[in-house]
Amino acid sequence: MTRYFLSRLGFTIFFIPVLLAVGWVGHPSRVLAQQTETGGSTADIVIVGSGLSGLSAAWEAGRTGARVQVIDMWSIFGGHGVAAGGVLNMVGTPVQAAKGIQDNPELAFNDFMRWGEDPNPEWVRYYVENSSRLIHDWLAGMGIEFGDVGRNPGNTVPRVHRTQGGGQALVTAVYRECLKFPNIDFTWNHKVTGLLREDNRVVGVEAENLRNGEKFEVRASAVILATGGFQSNLEMVREFWSEDMKVPERILLSSGIEALGSGLELAREAGASLNYLDHQWNYSSGIPNPVYPGTDRGLFARSSAAIWVNMEGRRFVNESESVKVTTPAVIDQTTSSYWAIFDASGLEQLAVRGTTAWEDPKQVLLEKYPQVLPSAGSIRELAQIIELAPDALKATVDRYNSMVAMGEDEDFDRFSSTSSPAKDLIRQAYDAQKIEKPPFYALHTFAVTRKSMGGVLIDLSGRVLDGTKQPIPGLYAVGEVTGFGQINGKAGLEGTFLGPAIVTGRVGGREALAALGETPTREVTQPLPPSAPINVSINNDVCLKCHPVARLIATQRPGYLHFERAHGIVLERNDSCIQCHGEFDPVPKGSHQFDRQAQVENCVRCH
Repeated sequence: MTRYFLSRLGFTIFFIPVLLAVGWVGHPSRVLAQQTETGGSTADIVIVGSGLSGLSAAWEAGRTGARVQVIDMWSIFGGHGVAAGGVLNMVGTPVQAAKGIQDNPELAFNDFMRWGEDPNPEWVRYYVENSSRLIHDWLAGMGIEFGDVGRNPGNTVPRVHRTQGGGQALVTAVYRECLKFPNIDFTWNHKVTGLLREDNRVVGVEAENLRNGEKFEVRASAVILATGGFQSNLEMVREFWSEDMKVPERILLSSGIEALGSGLELAREAGASLNYLDHQWNYSSGIPNPVYPGTDRGLFARSSAAIWVNMEGRRFVNESESVKVTTPAVIDQTTSSYWAIFDASGLEQLAVRGTTAWEDPKQVLLEKYPQVLPSAGSIRELAQIIELAPDALKATVDRYNSMVAMGEDEDFDRFSSTSSPAKDLIRQAYDAQKIEKPPFYALHTFAVTRKSMGGVLIDLSGRVLDGTKQPIPGLYAVGEVTGFGQINGKAGLEGTFLGPAIVTGRVGGREALAALGETPTREVTQPLPPSAPINVSINNDVCLKCHPVARLIATQRPGYLHFERAHGIVLERNDSCIQCHGEFDPVPKGSHQFDRQAQVENCVRCH
C-alpha cells in the first residue's frame, strides 16, 4: 500500500474545489508555540488539518489554555466541509421537539445499524446518545440556526437538520470561536511529512513549508490527525474500490484538494491499523469540471426532473432512489455512465455543486461551457448531438411522459398512484413531470467520489489503535481520516459526515487534553498593536505600488494557489482592495497586521 501514498501526496495545483476568502491568504500566523534551541518549536498538542474535525478538536483542546498548534497544507481553514450542504443528522434535538418529532437514541441506533450494515456499534451508540448535546447545543451557542428537518432514506423519523448558510457558515462559526483563543495557533501552507517518535510514543511532527521548502519540527505531548480522506487520490480510490462493484471506466473526483490520504500514511508508518478502505461514499451524478479539461476533476450535477438513460437510450433505474441504489446501477452500465435528460422546466431544478466560485452555475454552464450541457429544440435532435439512437431516446421519453400522465411508473416505480411511507419518502423531492418543454438538455454523467468511510482505527477516546488494537501513545485521529469513526459502515445516512466530524473532533481534542494532566497557566503572546497610520486613505493605486498582484498571480508558485485564484477573481471584476482589506484604512506604516476575524466576512464576496 505504501506506493500509493508518497508518490501521490504532492500539493496538487490543477484544481480548487473551494475558493474561500480574498485577501488573507498565506500571511504568517503569530508564533505562539515556544521556540526550541534547535530552531523547532513545542506545543502541548499539534493538530494536522484545519477542517471541521480539526477545528472542533482545536476548540476543545485550546479552551482551557493548552498551547495548540494547527498545521494545514492549504492557505485557509475549512477543508471539504465548506463545500458541503451543511446537513447534520442529530437525535432528540429541540428543533425536532418543536416540530413534534418524537425521536430517541434507540430508534436512531437501529436505523444506523440497519442502513450502514456493518458500522462500528460503539461509535454509533455514542453518537446517537450525544449528538444533540455535542453538535446542536454547541453550534447553537455559536449562533448557528437550523431550518427544516428532513427524513431522508434510512431514517425512521425526520432527523436531518439543515444548517442556515450551509457548510461554509457552519465551519466558519467554529473557526471564529478558535480565533478567540490566542493559545490556538494556525500555520498555513505547511505539510506534515512525518511523525516524531521516541520509545514507541509519538512526540511531535516534521513539517515542510510548501512555499519555500524549509523544514522544521514541532514537539508536543500529543498529535491529532485531522487530515481528511483520500477521495481525491484516484489511484487509491481504484485500488480500494469495493469488491461488490466493478471498477468504473471513468471516475470523477469531487472531494477536497487535500483529500489525498496523507494522514493514512502518517498513521500507517506509526503502526496504526487501517480498516474498511473499500467503504467509499460515491455519488452517481458527476459531470467533468469544464474549468479543468483533461483532468478527472468533477462537479455534482442533478435535476430532480431528469430521467437517466444508458448508451442504448433506455432508462435503467429509479432516478429518485438513494445513492445506495443508484451508484451501483450506474456503474453496472456498459460504460459506467449515463445521460441525464430533461427539458426547460427541468433546467430550473438543476443543482450544481462542487464549485462555490460561480454565482449561478447553471448560467455559467449554458453560456461558457455548452459542450457540458448540450441542448436542442427536439429530443431527436438532442439524441443526434449526444450520439444516441434518435428513435430509442424518443421512444423512452414518450413512454415516460405517458406514464406521468397515467400516474404510474410501471418500469421503475418512481411514482405511483398507491402510497406507502417508504415510497412517499423517496418521492418527496421528485415531482413527476413530463419532459416536453423545449429546449431539451443532456448531461453526460459519471460516478463521482465524495467521502471516505474507512480509515485509521480509533477507540472511543479518539486514540489511534495498532494492529493488536492497542493505543499508540501520543497519537489521536478524528474526522474523515478515521472514516468518521466508521459510524456509517457501508452506507451513510444523510448528515452523517459533518456531524461525526464534529463529534470525533471534540472527543479527540478533549481526550488528548485530559492525557496532558493539569495544564499550567501560561503567558500568551498577544498580537502586536496596529502601526500608526500613514495619512493616506486606502485605494488600489496605493496598494498596488507595494503589491503587484497581477504580476504575482501570472506565474504559479507552490503554496499560492488560493491567493492566485482569489485575486484573479478580484482583478477580473476590478474590485477595490478596500472591499476586503478595510482594516488597513487608513494605510498603516510598516507591516500589516491582518484581522482574521474581519477577513472571514470576505468569503461571501467570491462564494
